[in-house]
Amino acid sequence: MNELVTAITTGLAAFTATNIDDLVILTLFFSQVNKTFRSRHIYIGQYLGFTALVLASMTGFFGGLVVPSNWIGLLGLMPIATGLSRLLNKESDCVESETVVAEKSAIASFISPQTYSVAAVTVANGSDNIGIYMPLFANSTWESLLIILGIFFSLVGVWCYAAYTLTRLPAINQVITPHSSTVVPFVLIALGAFIVWESGASILITLVASCLYLTWLILAKNSGQSPEMEN
Repeated sequence: MNELVTAITTGLAAFTATNIDDLVILTLFFSQVNKTFRSRHIYIGQYLGFTALVLASMTGFFGGLVVPSNWIGLLGLMPIATGLSRLLNKESDCVESETVVAEKSAIASFISPQTYSVAAVTVANGSDNIGIYMPLFANSTWESLLIILGIFFSLVGVWCYAAYTLTRLPAINQVITPHSSTVVPFVLIALGAFIVWESGASILITLVASCLYLTWLILAKNSGQSPEMEN
């Protein structure tokens, strides 16, 4: 009985502590729901992303190798790319044909770009969760692990519903919804930049960029062109 209570308490505390910021991201997502970006995309994407985080953290339970945090931090490039894409395609998101379309099937929603966009942001925003979930899972028995996972996946649905409900409150709806298409891309870009910086992945990106630049210099030299002559 004590083990059950401990597992429930631990699951609730661990999920809440590591996913408070997800409420903000989910609220912003739900405020952008339209003909092409539906609530189901957010629900499915959130579950897909969280499942990926849990699977990565299960290496702690099975005693596998730990993925270096700076490599995990590269996932921060995903929300940056998503934010830039939304900025560049803002007009096409706002102008929708009135002749569209029957409801997409559940399978179509599951494999849609919108769903994977949400999943990518969920994984990137929760990449630091892996460092907490790994030791938690590693110190759990099978019974405790199943209870904790049950709580985790139940709370994902609660989090989504809470965010959806928040966007339906008049006060929040009047503040967020009119400006969501402008604010969300910048929030995603800032979130990705923070993840990359905080994890130390910026060092890897700088290294790769330096290697690419050196390669370009060598190729330019071999072709008889100097970098200054490119323009």
